[in-house]
Amino acid sequence: MSATEVKSKTTATNNNVVKSGSFVQENQKSLLFIAAAIVVMIVIYVAYLKLYLAPREVTAANQMHVAQDFWAKKDWDKAINGDGGYPGFKKIITDYSNTKVANLAYFYLGTAYLNKGEYRQAIDNLTNYRGDDSMIAAEALGSTGDAYVELKDYDKAETYFKKAADKASNKFLSPFYLKKLGLVYEAKKDNKSAADTYKKIKADYFDSAEAQNIEEYIARAEAK
Repeated sequence: MSATEVKSKTTATNNNVVKSGSFVQENQKSLLFIAAAIVVMIVIYVAYLKLYLAPREVTAANQMHVAQDFWAKKDWDKAINGDGGYPGFKKIITDYSNTKVANLAYFYLGTAYLNKGEYRQAIDNLTNYRGDDSMIAAEALGSTGDAYVELKDYDKAETYFKKAADKASNKFLSPFYLKKLGLVYEAKKDNKSAADTYKKIKADYFDSAEAQNIEEYIARAEAK
């Protein structure tokens, strides 16, 4: 590279630096405004979490324990609608939306509807649950599968039982939902998939309760 080319390149670089500095100087007020706006948004968000959402979480939790008691006692109507003094899961979801408590209430409400035989309502609520707890999430998926079985929508039941088994990823719930998946395959007359699913229980979850008599299910599916 010639001395002239080097000088030209250096000049161009310097010009770019000057232009960059000029941009910052010319837009300093705008940049400061944007930075201040970001700080204000962060402050507002933190205040929202601490001053608004956190107290609502506490209040919602205090309100929900009675509904949970009714749910544990299988008093589904009171669990759903409350008893006059305390709200049921439906009202908790409405009154305390955007809280973790309301999110958990979707699971309770969905299973209450499932036990009442109101399967569409069960599905609507169970699929609204968005929790991090893998056990509860797996149960929500599995209960959705149960609701679809009752509606004889075996394709969707298959989807949800697969998701439930994968989400649980443990020796207690995974074989439980795999067995249900096998039964769905049998209902769909896909006996090969049913047998393969039962064999998976035998191989991967041999010490589970579901594996104890799984040979009978394998034999039945293979015989069809």
